[in-house]
Amino acid sequence: MSPEFIRNFSIVAHIDHGKSTLADQLLLKTGAITEREFKEQILDDLDVERDRGITVKARAVAIHYTPSEEMWADISKKLHGDRKPGKPPTFELNLIDTPGHVDFAYEVSRSLAACEGALLLVDAFQGVQAQSVANAYAAIEAGLEIVPVVNKIDLPVTRIDDVLEEVENIIGLDATDALQISAKKGIGIETVFQAIIERIPPPQGDPKAPLKALVFDSKYDSFRGVMTYVRIMDGTVTAGEKIKFLRAGTIHDTIEVGQFLPAMKPTKTLGPGQTGYIITGVKEVAHIHVGDTVTMAANPASEPLPGYKTPQQMVFCGMYPTDNVDFEKLRDELERLSLNDASFSYAPETSDALGFGFRCGFLGMLHMEIIQQRLERENEVDLIQTAPNVTYEVELRNTGEVLHIDNPVDVPNAGDMEEIREPIARVTFIVPADNIGIIMQMCSERRGIYKSTEFIGSDRAQLIYHLPLGEIIYDMHDKLKSATRGYGTMDYEIIGFEPADLVKLDILVKEVKVEALAMIVHRDFADRRGRAVVKRLKKEIDKHQFEVALQAAIGTRVIARETISALRKNVTAKCYGGDITRKRKLLQKQKEGKKRMKSFGQVEIPQKAFLSVLEAGADE
Repeated sequence: MSPEFIRNFSIVAHIDHGKSTLADQLLLKTGAITEREFKEQILDDLDVERDRGITVKARAVAIHYTPSEEMWADISKKLHGDRKPGKPPTFELNLIDTPGHVDFAYEVSRSLAACEGALLLVDAFQGVQAQSVANAYAAIEAGLEIVPVVNKIDLPVTRIDDVLEEVENIIGLDATDALQISAKKGIGIETVFQAIIERIPPPQGDPKAPLKALVFDSKYDSFRGVMTYVRIMDGTVTAGEKIKFLRAGTIHDTIEVGQFLPAMKPTKTLGPGQTGYIITGVKEVAHIHVGDTVTMAANPASEPLPGYKTPQQMVFCGMYPTDNVDFEKLRDELERLSLNDASFSYAPETSDALGFGFRCGFLGMLHMEIIQQRLERENEVDLIQTAPNVTYEVELRNTGEVLHIDNPVDVPNAGDMEEIREPIARVTFIVPADNIGIIMQMCSERRGIYKSTEFIGSDRAQLIYHLPLGEIIYDMHDKLKSATRGYGTMDYEIIGFEPADLVKLDILVKEVKVEALAMIVHRDFADRRGRAVVKRLKKEIDKHQFEVALQAAIGTRVIARETISALRKNVTAKCYGGDITRKRKLLQKQKEGKKRMKSFGQVEIPQKAFLSVLEAGADE
């Protein structure tokens, strides 16, 4: 197909503003899906997406749309002037549906790199929210043409005029030609098609140039191997040809090329501007990299495409199989999942308490929960997950070397450290004006530094704070929703590292350090956090035949202690009267047995105890 009749666009918005519903409505209007499939939100095909009602993975789909003669005459007049319009052609509209949560901003950036335009969706009542702003700026930085769309105009209560004013004042877009639609009821969908064709530019590409295709996603299929999702920039690719992945340097035969309609459908070729998939039969996951460039083996491109900026994981936790026999299975599943989600990392590690496992890095807490659920539900792996923590910078005293620490176990001794620095995030809150005070108090308790307040209309305000990332990731989002009755939103970006008075808090069970429970905390909060953790552990760890001491310590100084008393058995129950010395012998024998068990007995720590660190932080 000629690039003149191709449009590549993405839908960006805050979470729950109707992206997936609009995507499905566009498919419904063109007959690509049925009414039943529309109600089931076909593009959110992961179990975890359906359960949570959010989009986790970006999805690409090709829509073939033929405008009516009346619409084509109007479009043709704007595109070609007074030239006679002729018969309406069929357009190929390549849509990439994107997530809205802050943790999946990397998915959004990958989608935008494969597009020329974006629909910015804004709720007709909620208006511009934190992620609306962040995703709009990401699209502007990517050089995309942005079409503002006000969704949910069928709601009983709307603020359409106010919302349009917010689009202009906060984001800086001209809202004069903003579309007004209801994706749920199908109102105004034809105007969306017309705007996509009129306002989003066609892709630029030379079909005769050497092949250049951007790998924007991939997926592993146990029968067909790795399926590579590509956007063709220049040249064409046909089944049966040999292609080369420039980054990996590997050459493969093209078994099949095709598009998502939304189901996979093989085609003869893919040309400039088109998105689709390539199947090469590759079984080795390591051969495919998101951001790589695909070219022809016989006539390769002279240089690769820019690709993507490597995502920066900021939240880390340990993941261990419940049964050590499943270690290799967990490794295989992590490798396949990393192919489908390039924004998380993993590396093997060992723990005295948990055995062999992996240190995994994520973009945020929701991202971590999604990965854990996908491993347990889709891949049937039983996991033990340790408490999450963020990345810190440690400058050594003697050498001046700066270490990046993502595991509290790796923190050097206090005497070897010149300073320790924590990640700082610039956090943008959009909240009702009545809740400004409670949000400022919440940020102050978390060592936040106030930057600015800007009112959005008469009843909403935008607050900007600089906050330590470690104070955000645990429960900030939940506390925000609770404080604002669900109306507050937040977005954050990492702006750098700053020195802080941080210490390593060790947890000892029966005088033995449990590495998986160690954490890095601010010195001012260490005593409170230590007491909360040992109290929580006391509830989670069962009684043993001997006394178990639970301690929180900074270095050699114990700052909190709880004791789990021993199980008591009445060994004198069978003694009825008689000489008291018989009872004393039995009690002495029990005492010596408990003393011996205290020396050699092992404490069994249940799985949920390892998350008690997180819950103890929330209890504070």
